[in-house]
Amino acid sequence: MRSLFACLYAPLFLAGFLALALWTTAHYPPYWLVALLLPAIALSFLAEAWLPYEPQWNRPRGDRLRDGLHALFNESLNLAGVAAIPLVAAWLPNLGAWPEHWPLVLQLLLAILIADLGLTLVHYLSHRVDPLWRLHAVHHSVQRLYGFNGLMKHPLHQTIEALAGTAPLLVLGMPERVAALLAFTVALQLLLQHSNVDMRIGPLRHLFAWAPVHRFHHMKYGRAGDVNFALFFTFWDRLLGTAFHSDYRMGGDDLGIGSRPDYPRDYLAQLAEPFKAQPHGTSPEAPTGLHRA
Repeated sequence: MRSLFACLYAPLFLAGFLALALWTTAHYPPYWLVALLLPAIALSFLAEAWLPYEPQWNRPRGDRLRDGLHALFNESLNLAGVAAIPLVAAWLPNLGAWPEHWPLVLQLLLAILIADLGLTLVHYLSHRVDPLWRLHAVHHSVQRLYGFNGLMKHPLHQTIEALAGTAPLLVLGMPERVAALLAFTVALQLLLQHSNVDMRIGPLRHLFAWAPVHRFHHMKYGRAGDVNFALFFTFWDRLLGTAFHSDYRMGGDDLGIGSRPDYPRDYLAQLAEPFKAQPHGTSPEAPTGLHRA
């Protein structure tokens, strides 16, 4: 039973909630997707409790309130962004090229592909451009990986990512309901990407950037973690030359920012940290098993 669950969890989670989201959007206003996100978060937590990849990551480290505040504020930003689309669109050139005659599911897939490219490039640059890294470091300071980590971002960095992902779509004329579906799908993917479920995705790792792929991005060993940047699709990393996979089993001691073990852990301190002078420490050496990989 557990083996079957490990294989089916990720694809059924994404496909099931996407199907519900498409049905909801076809019958109700887009803001109803907020209500649909709550059971997705609850199911994510239940799955992590039943079949954890690393049991220690299910134990809070004084981070529940902080992660909850990050999630609440950042999801509120997403909602505000969707609500502001008509206003933003009025300021942007509109090519009127969006294929509104396509089925809604194909419109969503097109939006995901375009947004994923913009998000991946900003993520890649955030590991190479110091001002962006200062903001992005908040996300990498986590000491355990579980679903909520995907929503733990500095709001300014999230805004930059959102602009990179959605501005081309708005110029093409993306409708508001597709934007709402895109925001919902991003939230689902973040839950899967940072999940502590011991999922077994087999060949799907060559397509989807789920937890078994993305965990290596959170390694604390200096540049070793500069891999697997994509949010949705791993083929972007293959094009960038940053795709990585290994049988190495990540543990609690492998996570974080190796050169900043003292990185602030409180919510307000994390919001302020990117604007302070940054100490430069030395990252620890990667373990032997990871070197072999």
